[in-house]
Amino acid sequence: MTVRVRFSPAPTGYLHVGGARSALFNWLYARHTGGTMVLRIEDTDADRSRPELITAIHESLQWLGIDWDEEYRQSDRFDRYVAAANGFLERGLAYRCDCTQEAVQERAKAAGSAGYDGHCRNRNVAPGEGVVIRFRTPDEGIIGWDDLIRGRVEFDAAVLEDFIVVRSSGVPMFHLANALDDLEMNITHVVRGEDLVNTTPRVLLLRQAIIDSRPDDEHPPPPAYAHLPLIVNEKRQKLSKRRDDVAVGDYRTRGFLPDAMRNYLLTLGWGPKDDVEIAPIEKFIAEFELADINKAPAFFDIKKLEHFNAEYIRALPIESFVELSQPFLGGIDPALFATLAPFVQERVKRLEEIPSFLAWVVGEPAEPDDKDWKKVMGKDDVPAVLDLVIERLETSEWTPEAIGEVVFGVGTELDTKTQMPVRMALTGARSGIPLFEPMAEMDRSVVLDRPPSGAGQAVAFVDGRPRRCTDRGSSRRSFPSTPPVGVGARRSPGLLCRGDLRRCVVGLAPALRGVGRRGRGAGGGAVQRHPITGVAGPARPRGRALLRRPGRRCRRHGRQPRG
Repeated sequence: MTVRVRFSPAPTGYLHVGGARSALFNWLYARHTGGTMVLRIEDTDADRSRPELITAIHESLQWLGIDWDEEYRQSDRFDRYVAAANGFLERGLAYRCDCTQEAVQERAKAAGSAGYDGHCRNRNVAPGEGVVIRFRTPDEGIIGWDDLIRGRVEFDAAVLEDFIVVRSSGVPMFHLANALDDLEMNITHVVRGEDLVNTTPRVLLLRQAIIDSRPDDEHPPPPAYAHLPLIVNEKRQKLSKRRDDVAVGDYRTRGFLPDAMRNYLLTLGWGPKDDVEIAPIEKFIAEFELADINKAPAFFDIKKLEHFNAEYIRALPIESFVELSQPFLGGIDPALFATLAPFVQERVKRLEEIPSFLAWVVGEPAEPDDKDWKKVMGKDDVPAVLDLVIERLETSEWTPEAIGEVVFGVGTELDTKTQMPVRMALTGARSGIPLFEPMAEMDRSVVLDRPPSGAGQAVAFVDGRPRRCTDRGSSRRSFPSTPPVGVGARRSPGLLCRGDLRRCVVGLAPALRGVGRRGRGAGGGAVQRHPITGVAGPARPRGRALLRRPGRRCRRHGRQPRG
């Protein structure tokens, strides 16, 4: 027996991950057995089917690397379905019904039952507007099959309602079309979602009715059914088009690689016996068996998908990575990206993330996380570290090696960690691509003069609580090389400004009054030395951005010193 499987999407929406998983499992089994993969488009409903969605289905399948050997459109076989339904009418296996949905529901409620009650079985309803054709189900008996995944499944015929096979619009229902197509196309295995289990008795009844109308023909046995487990979200709810990200095309536009997406989808209900889940597709084709599919719901884990994607991205040749990344660069110079691509490739999980890794190189960095900023930049020695790094970088060679030597050299000299404060000040993050190579690609003046990430988001730690300023126009050159006049006497030593690689020190109360060494400044007044930086300043503050007493606002940053 030659295996023949089919994937039958309806072009009433974009291909979603559940449909893609069904297509993939059919394809895997066809390729594993050397069988035939049939693509059958269920487009009989002309009002809902759209040609552009057929194209989108083709593109999504091709993107996933799923090909097919034969393709059919049910709209081309429309007359065959209508003829089959008329044959049921002639043989008394079906009847016309003019009951409205409201009437069916009212009778069911009154009887304390559910579904259609066979009201029109013997009424001889004539054709007309609002009239459907219903198939007459058996009054007794068992309808069942041996499911390759779920085992024996049985339905009591007595509880099956007489179901519609042709709508009032004259359009045949999909289970009639499927029954006829599976029979005439010699489909041997039907691999589809668990949500279609309840339609299987209908299809089996219709198939047998069609066979009975052709006593002189030879007919194949019913196909083997394999109903795949549901795919659920993190709340263990069935994936929903309204609630979850399910369109395959969306994952493509977000920068997921097709091989990674296909590899991940095949783990939703099936897994290799050696538990090696990331491997070439040829390995999975050789191992795939329908009987190995788990019937338990499969959790669609976006983090696991991102892990798969990251592994596939890292496995790409650098030339392929650069080429695939081009649509996601968002204005980044391709030559610059080609230089930094090896560093990005090792860290990116989705191609759409590429601009975020390089934002601080080509433009303004992102706003830092408050906790990260406080943890890194709230240390007492950070101002001295940044001062000295800037001073050394102004005259050092502008190469990754030289920049690294400066940063780590300052750390050795001050006996402290230096790379993290420099990274945070320059990029606004504690992690990212290597620091020194991108810096070397940037202009020296941009690195030293730019407002770092979150410019204007100064943070002061007063009594263990952060205070912010909102300076958005500062740059390093707008600040003197030493703190403003008066910083020694009336300033908090813990205030670091993201508007400058050095610091913005704002008076937060006369708490430091009397602290430090007194002396005579250049202007002849008393001076006081800053307890952290050691910079001298007049004891009585004067000049810009100074707060003479608590409760006054900083002219530069517009925030009060006390919360």
